[in-house]
Amino acid sequence: MKKGELSINIIIVAAIALLILVIIAVLLFRSGGDINQGTQTCEGIGGQCMGSCADLATGDGTVWAPNPSKACTNEGDICCMPLGR
Repeated sequence: MKKGELSINIIIVAAIALLILVIIAVLLFRSGGDINQGTQTCEGIGGQCMGSCADLATGDGTVWAPNPSKACTNEGDICCMPLGR
């Protein structure tokens, strides 16, 4: 084996490894968008979109409060989050 052959082999292996890492990164970023999409909606964080949080009173002791940081798709609705029982 010559000294030059070893360095060419290393360059080829490094290029293949870099290509594999780029492919993995692209796949992770594509799926990451789908995973995070649920946490950006009211329902994705466990809330419900209603005209009023008082509409969710069921008598089980759960207190519902508005969450102004999450928007609802229907105009006039607010995101209501359960606070406890």
